[in-house]
Amino acid sequence: MDYKKFGNTYIIRMDREEEIIQTLKIFCTEHNIRLGWVSGIGAIKSATLGLFRTSTKKYAANEFAGEYEISSLTGNISEMDGKPYLHIHATISDIEQKTFGGHLTSAVVSAVAEIVIGVIEGNADRTFDENTGLNILNLR
Repeated sequence: MDYKKFGNTYIIRMDREEEIIQTLKIFCTEHNIRLGWVSGIGAIKSATLGLFRTSTKKYAANEFAGEYEISSLTGNISEMDGKPYLHIHATISDIEQKTFGGHLTSAVVSAVAEIVIGVIEGNADRTFDENTGLNILNLR
């Protein structure tokens, strides 16, 4: 991984074999990023995408292996229990341009990924909400 900072914005290049979510969590910890947004594109060799089922309050996940492009990666950074919390969604496409999307829990770079983090001054914590079954932003 390599990066460059421009004001409150980081441009990050992730290289082969780097796992996107874990790399971003480590990056946020090392750079004390407590609140922000994430956007990116890239080439991956595996991903896990999920859908939150409101009826069961559980995620259903699908794993993808092979050659995929990240056509869109977007999300936010907050905190939970004093640690970075990434809420990221992605759309990936295969060689036939079939697309798959959802909550991104894992993705391994096959060639390169280009990620932008915009840092927002302040912080926002998350708390577990029994009504939804989700870790929701606590904005009070």
